[in-house]
Amino acid sequence: MSRLGFQKSNLCAPGGAGTALILAGLALPVPALALDIPSLPQFQAEIGDAQLSVGGTASGAVFDSNLKRQPGLSGSAKLMPRLHRDYDSGLSLGLNATLAVSDALSRGRYGGDFFEKVFGEVRTGLGRVEIGQTDGAGYVVAAGGPKVDAQVSLDDPQTTFFRDPVTGHAATDLFALRTAVGASSNYAKFAYVSPALFGAQLALSFTPNQGKQVLPFLTAGPDVPGRQAAIWEAGLRYSTDFGPVNLTGYGGIAEGRGEHKLGRQEGVSDLGAGLRADYVVDDELSLSLGGSYRHSNAYAFDITQSFDGATTRALHVSAAATYGSWVWGVEVGNAVAGSPAGLPRLELNGYQASLGYVLNNNWQITGGWQRLDYARSSGAFFNGGPRLNMNAGFLHLNLHV
Repeated sequence: MSRLGFQKSNLCAPGGAGTALILAGLALPVPALALDIPSLPQFQAEIGDAQLSVGGTASGAVFDSNLKRQPGLSGSAKLMPRLHRDYDSGLSLGLNATLAVSDALSRGRYGGDFFEKVFGEVRTGLGRVEIGQTDGAGYVVAAGGPKVDAQVSLDDPQTTFFRDPVTGHAATDLFALRTAVGASSNYAKFAYVSPALFGAQLALSFTPNQGKQVLPFLTAGPDVPGRQAAIWEAGLRYSTDFGPVNLTGYGGIAEGRGEHKLGRQEGVSDLGAGLRADYVVDDELSLSLGGSYRHSNAYAFDITQSFDGATTRALHVSAAATYGSWVWGVEVGNAVAGSPAGLPRLELNGYQASLGYVLNNNWQITGGWQRLDYARSSGAFFNGGPRLNMNAGFLHLNLHV
């Protein structure tokens, strides 16, 4: 099932011609896609007693949305070096980084940071400890519904297909569907992740503040009202077999302390849970179904806008089938941000159908259709109205080394 993590339509509407062409690309017969593409290994080198490995990802999407009457382009690239030294005792010391470049539509959950992650780690048989700019505990062990291509999923996407013509940024920056607990993002922190024992894996983390200068306590983060400090996170994932079905569930929680608070502002509170079921029919066919839910007091999941009595919630449900190298899936999502302190109530409904083909261990191509419907209780979107309906057909090529 590893391919699934590689983690109402109208083709005559504006942008429909391009959408039809994009989806037609996946109608090619299997032999046309069964190219003899060699696998690309990670770069490996010895530096004294240490080992250096360098991997990475690169992806690009061509799409046609109803916001523009011509196909668009978007892409990102990430370099992931890791320097580590292993000892006979089982101890391993390492330095890790993720360096990213992207356009405005492929900024992902870290907001386009060049240094997405920079952290040191200590690994033993009891688990690993990370110190630096890394993910929080609730995000590390998160589980949910299957995704044909995680980078262009409805939930926690790296790439979106809709540009705000006023700002030039992604239209989804206003409110994106993200169901995994992620209050501490990639702020500098201390994190612990246990080994998986008897199907269970525990993660804990402490984020002193919203600083992104790699070392915890180095800065207090942005000088804005309601910034967060002392964010504690915990996450637990458990996997077991229930007859022929493998079940994986997770729960996560994050609690923080608000600083320089305005009226009704408070510390962030973030809760989430997810469940996934995988059923292997035979050597070729496997089925997956699952979903995830998140509840937070951070308006539209912006932790600097955490309010007493406010509620932002998100739900994502998906199903997928894998047959050989082909992966087909559907996704549905809903998210609602309450209206504290005079801010508008926001609602998002999303739908997606996609079909992917795994060329080899490094390459995957995915095509599909996505629709996002936004609504707000006051004010207007860039189209001048309280509702914004967007749909796009896309073709996404993903390289992972």
